Amino acid sequence: MLTESFWQRFIPFRKAAPAKQDTCFWQVDIHSHLLPDLDDGVNSLEETLICLKQLADWGIHKVVTTPHVSRDWYPNGTSTIQESLTAVQDLIIEHELPLTIEVAAEYLLDDFFMESLNKGDLLAFGEKRYLLIETGWSAPPFGLDDMIFRIQTHGYTPVLAHPERYKYYHADKDKPTLGHLREAGCLFQLNWMSLCGRYGSQVEKQARYLLQNAWVDFIGSDMHRSKDISTMTRLFNSADIKLLEEQPLLNMSLLTDVKQP
Repeated sequence: MLTESFWQRFIPFRKAAPAKQDTCFWQVDIHSHLLPDLDDGVNSLEETLICLKQLADWGIHKVVTTPHVSRDWYPNGTSTIQESLTAVQDLIIEHELPLTIEVAAEYLLDDFFMESLNKGDLLAFGEKRYLLIETGWSAPPFGLDDMIFRIQTHGYTPVLAHPERYKYYHADKDKPTLGHLREAGCLFQLNWMSLCGRYGSQVEKQARYLLQNAWVDFIGSDMHRSKDISTMTRLFNSADIKLLEEQPLLNMSLLTDVKQP
């Protein structure tokens, strides 16, 4: 039988604080490369499984995976991407993972994209037909404003992937261009690993600039391989989580969204 010690009568008993849980409060990941051998992402279904298990452990309930699409590097067609999804869905069922997965794509704004746009052969996600786009690393495409407008006139909502990574927006004189894109109706998706030092200090600084201006509409992992997991874990012990909680994030709205063609 347990009895109180002399000192326990005068000193209140304190329970140990519960262990901190690493949890993605946004619950939906909209940017990843988890279909094997379609781009520079995972190389096998085994690696896909490792990544999906970790996302589920972090509280992600839905994954929108987004293989690269570009003429020169990854000319993936819509049917090729959709066919690759089946094996991953079977994997989720087999291992009883508590999440779902669907596909969209990360489109480079090149002539191949414009052809697909004109044909209506694109993979969007969500009821508002969000379309994940990226621009070149050395310079934005000529006529970016017009491209954004044309995407909208075709019934899509443009979402610029990782704007914090484009060096041509890092200088103070160029930052207003980001504001202009937002005014034109282009949403922004921040890379989770940008806040973890994955791409260098300048990108990390730019990521916080976006957060401080409340310019982040979606957060995405941009997970390419299982070794990204150790980097991604750093976010949960960062003050940036608080800044993320203050963003007008749309991720959770996708939990009940119906995927649009």
